[in-house]
Amino acid sequence: MKTLLIATHNPGKLAELKQGLKPLEQQGIKIVSLSGLNITQQPEETGLTFEANALLKAKFYAGLTQLPIVADDGGLGIDILAGEPGVKSRLWLNREASDEELIAYTLKRLIGFPKGKRTGSFTTCVCFFDPQTNTTFFETEAIYGYFVDKPSSRRIIGYPFRSLFVVKGLNKYYDELTNKEHDRINHRLKAARRLVKKIEKYLLQ
Repeated sequence: MKTLLIATHNPGKLAELKQGLKPLEQQGIKIVSLSGLNITQQPEETGLTFEANALLKAKFYAGLTQLPIVADDGGLGIDILAGEPGVKSRLWLNREASDEELIAYTLKRLIGFPKGKRTGSFTTCVCFFDPQTNTTFFETEAIYGYFVDKPSSRRIIGYPFRSLFVVKGLNKYYDELTNKEHDRINHRLKAARRLVKKIEKYLLQ
């Protein structure tokens, strides 16, 4: 049985990627996690793009396990701020910042900009890497919307930017979406599902 490792320590990301990759399990590919293999190491994310960091993570865990890997990287980009914070995310303040600090800093940076100039997106890049053949596939997806000047009342710990982001087409705060709405716009899920088609052709040939 062929085995595929989802390389993330984040349980939320793991669940979403596993859901997206489910068709591979149904075709006989065993999907395992870092926790399932008792892997606790993490690479230093030094890439300048989401794609670079996703590949960096994939290669790091492939080096530890020699398994084919699915890894992802992503974050927030605010258009009027030239795509900041981008790959920095939690390190936007050049240090590990709290949810409250990141919300306050975002609002500070957006002072004076009208609604039409507050557009942005949450982007994810999902990467497949096989160390045996050095084969690499990428899929990138984004959720678009705009930023408001007051946080939502239903904030999710660990996701500070969502509390300021209104999703395009739904006109709701990101962190106030229902499960059904979130599944419909879930960028990680969409990217993983597209990646499945490439992995199927490669691993199941």
